[in-house]
Amino acid sequence: MTTQPDHPNPADRPQGPERPDPNTSDALPMCYRHPDRETYVRCQRCDRSICPDCMRAAAVGHQCPECVRDGNKTVRRAEAAFGGRPVTTPVVTWALLAINVLAYLGEVINAPAVLDRFMMSADHVAAGEWWRLFTSAFLHAEPPSYWHILFNMWALFAIGPQLEKILGSLRFAAVYLLSALGGSMAVYLFGSYAVGASGAIYGLFGAMFVISRRMGYDVRGVLWLIGINVVLTFVVPGISWQGHLGGLVAGAVVTALFAYAPARSRKAFQLATVAGMLVVYLAILMAVPPLAA
Repeated sequence: MTTQPDHPNPADRPQGPERPDPNTSDALPMCYRHPDRETYVRCQRCDRSICPDCMRAAAVGHQCPECVRDGNKTVRRAEAAFGGRPVTTPVVTWALLAINVLAYLGEVINAPAVLDRFMMSADHVAAGEWWRLFTSAFLHAEPPSYWHILFNMWALFAIGPQLEKILGSLRFAAVYLLSALGGSMAVYLFGSYAVGASGAIYGLFGAMFVISRRMGYDVRGVLWLIGINVVLTFVVPGISWQGHLGGLVAGAVVTALFAYAPARSRKAFQLATVAGMLVVYLAILMAVPPLAA
């Protein structure tokens, strides 16, 4: 009777390269996401082997894609002072500047046609041409009077980028447009005709005052700016005081509601502010005729 030896003769083994048993400590380390790739780098968080395609640079060493994704979930996204994404390039300000300039080029080409169709007119708005409330805020005194657009665009260029960085692009756009509509609404109620971005610009003045107060800045410079411009509104002939003051009040109110919104429901409160202002404007248009008619 014969038995197999416990340790067979090495000469009887099959010839060829040896492959380590993956279940032993001698197994080659393979990427956990790509089992056919040998690697000697491990994730600094979970200690799993990762190949070059799976390596993500970390503060120390490398991490795997899953650990990077999980880590990003716990990182708080940076926000502007009153919510929204932080702004590096004030794209809304540049876009508004471009729209105003393009609209003025249309006036250079054919001012009577552009103004007749798009300028603010209380009677035309009351007759249903509501778009004039919006379009008039991008028109200015027709050529050869250039001071109107130059002043407004200089003001937008000077204060727009900083306000957009503080408010965030969407909130800045909301303040600008609601101020423009506020100025047009005041013209609708108490005036007759008007063009210009002045209502929106005065709304930005009001926004500057509110933000300065909210953030603890010295507001005297802003008050001087507002005071001088309000005086000029009543001293210089041909200026629509309705549009200026309407925009100023609207901008201050909207910005105050944005800046003092409850932290826990900030976005919802700010969205409700925009919707509420639009509802108020619409209700006035539906219920109140032009008072100066």
